[in-house]
Parts: sequence; C-alpha cells; structure tokens
Amino acid sequence: MKPMKIYDAVEEKIRQAIANGDFDDLPNKGKPLDLSTWQRTPEHLRMTYSILKNAGISPQEVNLKSQISELKAELQHLDKETQQEARSEIIKQLNKVTTTHAIQMERLRRR
Repeated sequence: MKPMKIYDAVEEKIRQAIANGDFDDLPNKGKPLDLSTWQRTPEHLRMTYSILKNAGISPQEVNLKSQISELKAELQHLDKETQQEARSEIIKQLNKVTTTHAIQMERLRRR
C-alpha cells in the first residue's frame, strides 16, 4: 500500500462531503464566482482580506470610507444658516477621517 498524500486525504474528505450532501445548500450554488474584487485587490492583501471578510470584519479603509459617506450625508441634511455650529463640527470630523483614509491608502500603495 502506498503512503497517502495530504491531497489524497483532502480529496477523499471532499468526496465524502459531496456524497453526504454537505454542499447542497451553499449560497450561490451553480453560479459563477465573481472574482472582480479579488483581482482588484493587491496580491499581498488578498489572503488577509479574505480572512477578514469570512470573519465578518471590514478592513480599516472600508470602515473609513463608510464613515466619510455617513458624514457627508449628515452634512447635507443640516441647514447652512441655522445649524452652522453642527455643520462646522461635522466638517472637522470629515476632514479628520478623510485625512486618515488618505494616509491609510498611501501606506497600502507603498507596500
């Protein structure tokens, strides 16, 4: 008997799972994979981002972009004349978050 390689063991586990129907109710079953986001992600970040995504955690730059969008939306809903103080505070926050995001993106580009 020849020694079993790790790949043979993995293939056997997959065959067993298929036979047991473990893959029958997976989301997007039978649909092609959308790899466009994967391909746009820098190669050195792909594995990290995949792990974070599977864990339900967003990368910091995604969170910052979300904060920027929320602050812009909040700013649009404030009256320019009567809510000047609130607008000023939101603009300060927006500038801070935008600067942090720009620095974060520059760091990622340099890697």
